[in-house]
Amino acid sequence: MILQMQPKLIIHGGAGSSLQGKGGLIAVRNSLSQIVAEVYALLLTGVSATEAVVRGCQMLEDEPRFNAGTGSVLQSDGQIRMSASIMDGTTGRFSGVINVSRVKNPIEMALFLQDADDRVLSDYGAAELARELQVPIYNGLTDLRLKEWTLERQDNFKRTMAGVVAEPEMAENAGRGTIGVVALDGYGKLAAGTSTGGKGFERIGRVSDSAMPAGNYATSQAAVSCTGIGEDIIDECLAAKVVVRVTDGMSLQDAMQRSFTEAKRNNRDFGAIALDATGAISYGKTCEVLLAAYHNGENIGDTLEWNDQELIGNW
Repeated sequence: MILQMQPKLIIHGGAGSSLQGKGGLIAVRNSLSQIVAEVYALLLTGVSATEAVVRGCQMLEDEPRFNAGTGSVLQSDGQIRMSASIMDGTTGRFSGVINVSRVKNPIEMALFLQDADDRVLSDYGAAELARELQVPIYNGLTDLRLKEWTLERQDNFKRTMAGVVAEPEMAENAGRGTIGVVALDGYGKLAAGTSTGGKGFERIGRVSDSAMPAGNYATSQAAVSCTGIGEDIIDECLAAKVVVRVTDGMSLQDAMQRSFTEAKRNNRDFGAIALDATGAISYGKTCEVLLAAYHNGENIGDTLEWNDQELIGNW
């Protein structure tokens, strides 16, 4: 296959208030860089943006240090409930699962629903779908997440969320957990995928932004995946807002700048990654740290030490 344009890729593993310990930073950087390298290599072989997004999300869900799939945080009752969605910018289809349990890769269920009549399923419906698809039962609990929950339970759940990154030296105030992938393939098509274990210790039944257009959205012109405080992302309708602004004629950089300026004014706490149809890469945060990495067609870069007080960054 002959690619018509240079693919672009950006992924994230969450956002938050600190990256404590150089060892933890290096470990996160290595994880993100390896995933970017593998997924970008697939894009160069001609796979679609949607295929690349799903593969990237699978790898991030399988990495125990990120809060999605294996390594997901526990809700207040000690159970793991995950949400994931995917949106194909070419077809304009959004699909996802909400609060699904005991599956390894929720993003795979979101992909299956791309061609379904009913494209977003919650807990019971998602569980029934998993049975229909004969998805193997899987326990994504890790020792670090169990310890985190046990300690918080002893303190009567005074914290409102768990740490995004499961590293012993980074557990305190580590942030808000979600993973996401945005891809532009060699044929100019965009897709975005987002997956999360939630914020941790939340009320049973709480729904994150990750399986909503507020947190994951794409058209033929732009695609965005968000991370951070889900309620803040929902209140700003962040992903859809940025994408609609680009689709209406604004540049990606301007759309991100305006959206994050508004969010900062509203005291929101989140981050986002984005691509447009021209191959422009953009990322933004109102918090201290955004755990993102990208491939610009020439090399891999990341945002792990981006602390210059700017709301957005571009390549």
